[in-house]
Amino acid sequence: MMINRMVAIAALIMVTAVTCVASEEATQSHLNPVKAEAAKKYPRIVAYTVSWCPHCRAAKEYMTQHDIPFINKDVEIDAKAMDELTGKYQSQGVPVIVIGTGKDEVVLKGFTPELFEESLKKVQNK
Repeated sequence: MMINRMVAIAALIMVTAVTCVASEEATQSHLNPVKAEAAKKYPRIVAYTVSWCPHCRAAKEYMTQHDIPFINKDVEIDAKAMDELTGKYQSQGVPVIVIGTGKDEVVLKGFTPELFEESLKKVQNK
């Protein structure tokens, strides 16, 4: 009986620790305050990602390094984001990057800096 309680307590501690780590990974990237004003020239960008994906990581790092503001939606943590990814954007893979809003949006499935920049310019020129 005592061993079962100890195992249950240990499991609860592990679940809590994993949840805390996962919630820390889901935070919004921070822009350099000096460059925040320049960032207003960008359209809305939403990245549907998972934490362990190297292509997702590359996309997020690229946007962060170039001070491009984006909203990160981790589909493993956020059930609503997963529904958007699979329903609205008809994708089973990540990353999916949505640039713009409504009918003017460009949806990228996958990531390369060249394709991202090309798509970003299309939306900015509309």
